[in-house]
Amino acid sequence: MPEQHAQRDPTRQLLAWCVHLFTASGAVLGVFALWEIGRGGFSRAAIYMLAALSIDAVDGTLARRVGTARHAPAVDGRRLDDIADYLNFVAVPVVFLMAAGAFVHWSAAALPVLASAYGFSQVHAKTDDDFFLGWPSYWNVVALYVWLLGITPAAATAWVALFSALVFVPLKYVYPSRLRRWRAAAVAGGTLWVWAMAFAVWFPEAATRAHVVEISLAYPAFYLFLSAWLGDWRHAWRPA
Repeated sequence: MPEQHAQRDPTRQLLAWCVHLFTASGAVLGVFALWEIGRGGFSRAAIYMLAALSIDAVDGTLARRVGTARHAPAVDGRRLDDIADYLNFVAVPVVFLMAAGAFVHWSAAALPVLASAYGFSQVHAKTDDDFFLGWPSYWNVVALYVWLLGITPAAATAWVALFSALVFVPLKYVYPSRLRRWRAAAVAGGTLWVWAMAFAVWFPEAATRAHVVEISLAYPAFYLFLSAWLGDWRHAWRPA
C-alpha cells in the first residue's frame, strides 16, 4: 500500500488527466467538423480534421511519457483514443465525403463505416511489434484528397471500395509514433504534410499554382513504402 501511494505523484496525476483531456479534445474537434460540414463550411471542417489528426499523432507519445496507465488508471486511454479515432478517422470524413457529393450513391458510405468498425474492433488491430494490421482507416486523408483534387464520384467511390477491402487484408502498416526505425523521418514528414494540407485548404489558388496537394502525395507514398518494407509485405503470405 505505501508503495502504491508513493507511485501516485500528484503532479503526474494532473499531467495524466491533462493528457486524457487532450485526447478527448480530438472528439470535440470532430463535432465541430461535423457542424461545419452541415453548414457547407468544408474549409473549416478540413482544418478541424487536420487539427484532430495532429492531436492523435502526439497524444499516445505524451500518454506513455507521463504514464497515464499508472497515474490515471480510472480511464482506459486506449479506449478513449479509439472512440476519438473512430469519430475523426471514420465518421467525420465519411460525412464529409457524402456532403461533398463524392459517392456515386449515398449507400457507398456503408463500406468504410462497416469495414472500419471491423478494423477498430479486431483483437489484433495493433500487432505486438507495433504495426497496424490491415489498412488503418485513414479516411480523413482520403476525404481531404478527394475534395482538394476534385476527384470524380466514380473514381472516389472506387478508391473508397478499394481501401475498405484493404482493411480486411492482413498487411502490416507502420504506427508512426511507435516506429523503432525511421521515426524522426516519419514524424517530420507528417508534420510537413499537415502544414501543406492546411496551406492548400486556406490558400487554394496559391496551392494550385505551386501544386502543393500533388507534391504532398509524397508523404502517403513514403508511408506506404515504409509499411511495405518494415512490414515485410513481400512475405506476408508466406506459410508459417
